[in-house]
Amino acid sequence: MEVLELARWQFGITTVYHFLMVPLTIGLSILVAVMQTAWVRTGSLKYLKMTKFWGKLLLVNFAMGVVTGLVQEFQFGMSWSAYSRFVGDVFGAPLALEGLLAFFVESTFLGLWIFGWDRLPKKVHLACVWAFSLATMASAYFILAANSWMQHPVGVTFENGKPTMNSIWAVLTNNTALAAIPHTLAGAFSVAAAFLVGVAGWHLWRRRKSDDEHRAVWRSSLRLGGWVGVGAFAVLAITGDMQGKLMFEQQPMKMASAEALCHTEKPASFSILAIGDVENANCESVKTFTVPALLSFLAHNDFSTEVKGVEDLVGEYQAKYGTNYPDDPALGSLAGKPIDYVPSLPVTYWGFRAMIGFGAISAGIGLLALWLTRRGRIPGGRWFPLLVLGGIATPFIGNSAGWIFTEMGRQPFVVAPNPTGIDGVWMFTARAVSQLSTGEVWTSLIVLTALYGVLGVVEVYLMRKYVRGGVDAVMPPKPQQDNDSDEEHDDKDEALAFAY
Repeated sequence: MEVLELARWQFGITTVYHFLMVPLTIGLSILVAVMQTAWVRTGSLKYLKMTKFWGKLLLVNFAMGVVTGLVQEFQFGMSWSAYSRFVGDVFGAPLALEGLLAFFVESTFLGLWIFGWDRLPKKVHLACVWAFSLATMASAYFILAANSWMQHPVGVTFENGKPTMNSIWAVLTNNTALAAIPHTLAGAFSVAAAFLVGVAGWHLWRRRKSDDEHRAVWRSSLRLGGWVGVGAFAVLAITGDMQGKLMFEQQPMKMASAEALCHTEKPASFSILAIGDVENANCESVKTFTVPALLSFLAHNDFSTEVKGVEDLVGEYQAKYGTNYPDDPALGSLAGKPIDYVPSLPVTYWGFRAMIGFGAISAGIGLLALWLTRRGRIPGGRWFPLLVLGGIATPFIGNSAGWIFTEMGRQPFVVAPNPTGIDGVWMFTARAVSQLSTGEVWTSLIVLTALYGVLGVVEVYLMRKYVRGGVDAVMPPKPQQDNDSDEEHDDKDEALAFAY
């Protein structure tokens, strides 16, 4: 494998892995803040138990997210030094704001929240969790603003062979970012909602035949997760439509690839499912089930707009950006070779459908859980815990598929050209990679993948331990009577001593 391919695999593996933690942290932090607000306002012990239990799982996930996230920015200098030099003047501002402002506020108030129980006034302590939660969202905002600039460069001039930022406001208010941010946050709430439904549903089912004192905690958690999940999917649909229209204008090749639309259509049909190999750009052997004219509506809000296919777009891209890579030894085996402007059609086509499909399944499971637990009901079948626990994975898969589609769909560009922007503000991925040997990249790829595998085992172990421990694992122990002070608790191995 070439250095470029290895570097892309390394960045893809570590980034997708890290993004498993990010949406759960974002969504769960806001929901925990809502739970604590309910406790402060009502004084109900139920909401305190909810805050403690879900807050403990939030802390485990947050810690793992910090550890895995540090590698992301280091990789810019390790494997993508040419890219870093090209975008450095633009990326410096949003990444500095994320690291020095958002993350600083986030970690400071998180620390106050962890150690402020019974030390800070209730309302001050509540303000800490809200400050931490909102800073988490602000951190995501700055990262997404930087990523959106890669999708749609704005606010720069092209000087001395690289972009120079002339408006931080234009970068932060990029219309691509303003569409991506609510979409990503809705995806985060979808993940957190499915997590609540799965874990709470499992606990509720386990205690269906007993008069458990914590049953109200699990029922309220499940109902909250169900309603949040349904609402999040509605926001995902609306913001996804916004992104589709921007994609039609800014990255038409990505739009065509998402549909495996090999030939221009007017009006264009939306492909629901393809039968056959979508890998070839002519799509002659592919049969699809389609909705007539729907793609035209998604692209331009009418049922008659022409949507260009892959084959026609290739000619346009060649006319604008060249037919061959420069004959530069830095490009390795690609030097002087024809440029392939068509991203991997199987990845973009099926990734787009996995994103939508698993998101819909997640919302459907949440809605079903709401119906099955109405008016105090608890399903008795063994299929119920399997359904809700399995449902936890669906928004994670949908989120990951969406990001893979977003990043793979703009290839061969690492910085996609703005069709109406400044000439020259774009970069081929082949140009962005560092001058490394294959052995060096193989070493870092293997080490990082193995390290992340170990961290994954730790995360699953801790999450499973606290989930199984339930509310008793996070609340202060009850005073014991003298006659049973020497007895050991049956669940002592499930209640870890991680008090906060």
